[in-house]
Amino acid sequence: MDAFVITGGKKLKGDISLGGAKNVAIKICLASLLTDDELILHNVPRISDVTIMLELLKHLGVSVLWQEDILRIQNGNVKKFHVPLEVGARLRTSSMVLGPLLARYGQAIIPNPGGCRIGARPIDRHIEGLRQMGATINYNSSDGYFYAKTDGLSGITYTFPKNTHTGTETLILASVLAKGRTILKNAAEEVEVDDLIACLSQMGANIKRSNPREITIDGVSILGGTEYSIMPDRNEEVTFAIASAITNGHVTVYKSQRNVLGVFLDTFRKAGGVVDAVDDHTTIYARSGQLHATDIVTASYPGFMTDWQAPWAVLMTQAVGVSTIHETVFESRFSYVQEIKKMGAEIEYFDPNIPEPENFYNFNWKDRIQGYHQGIRIKGPTKLHNAILEMDDLRAGATLVLAALAAPGESYIHGIEQIDRGYEKIEQRLQKLGADITRIHT
Repeated sequence: MDAFVITGGKKLKGDISLGGAKNVAIKICLASLLTDDELILHNVPRISDVTIMLELLKHLGVSVLWQEDILRIQNGNVKKFHVPLEVGARLRTSSMVLGPLLARYGQAIIPNPGGCRIGARPIDRHIEGLRQMGATINYNSSDGYFYAKTDGLSGITYTFPKNTHTGTETLILASVLAKGRTILKNAAEEVEVDDLIACLSQMGANIKRSNPREITIDGVSILGGTEYSIMPDRNEEVTFAIASAITNGHVTVYKSQRNVLGVFLDTFRKAGGVVDAVDDHTTIYARSGQLHATDIVTASYPGFMTDWQAPWAVLMTQAVGVSTIHETVFESRFSYVQEIKKMGAEIEYFDPNIPEPENFYNFNWKDRIQGYHQGIRIKGPTKLHNAILEMDDLRAGATLVLAALAAPGESYIHGIEQIDRGYEKIEQRLQKLGADITRIHT
């Protein structure tokens, strides 16, 4: 197992370019199942989540070829419809293979999805949609597999009961080849969904966002290949912006996604961050003096993303006053708190007073484990110190790296396979900014 050794306390300065968006790349890779023609993809991040998805596709019979920075994917020999447990259980988005397999081949057997352990991550929202489109889907609790079949999917009007990014994309992937029109209401607004829509449209799909939270798909009989460039990863940009502020440095981000970071940038400025727009796709991040406390409530796009709250929490350990974070998207996303408390952070849990939590929260309130909390208070500024730390999910992993960069002394971070899931060569890129970070094998 690998670990990071970080000697913190150094100001990060320099230039960095964003990689491709993880939350687009793995979905567009799945779209290869919808055509026999080749997909030629640019700006695909070489991260473990993408590698696992490609392993899944190769198991099904899809051809995968890297040519330097270009990924070529071609279907045409799919004869297996069974995703092995050892592949599917490592990636929560493996459940999304249901959509294209049912649409194209009428059958699929998939394991309960894995990936990072953030709450229950229910897939009931897109299972129900696929059933309404004409699929029979049964779950066998003894072996942990979903068994799905259909004689043909048909278009429906479906309203998601809660916001769901992967649910929206699963039904999009199922609907593009379905018979008739599908209208998805209360659909996810995330820009990554729109990037998937743009790629599918180039492949010949008839799909549009008819309203901010409504997507209309008219099924077609066949899709073709295309050449497409994945959008840059806005979550990376947030990480580097926070890295600049927490180390009192300045970082220039190329391929900036500033136009889709509105609520983050507003909050960053209020907290004392500096955002200098050089041009449409170049942004300099820094800070002006003392940081200020903030109150955050996570929400689906265009709100403050749940993926940003853990890195934001470590930044608020350096702000004057008491900051709060109210997590509304997942029921369990404060696993990092105990780790950064080891470094001297002053954080306490609290439970926001919500009269109708089942309606307010985006997760299924009835599935929430007793003893979990939805809010934290962070008292600052606190002088962080070095520690031995353990990652257990992707964004928490980025948080611990940020904390270690800010803390004087030598910190060890274990479980870094989590950060490899979403950040390509993160230690090499941070080294170019002046970070003292080394990957070691333990």
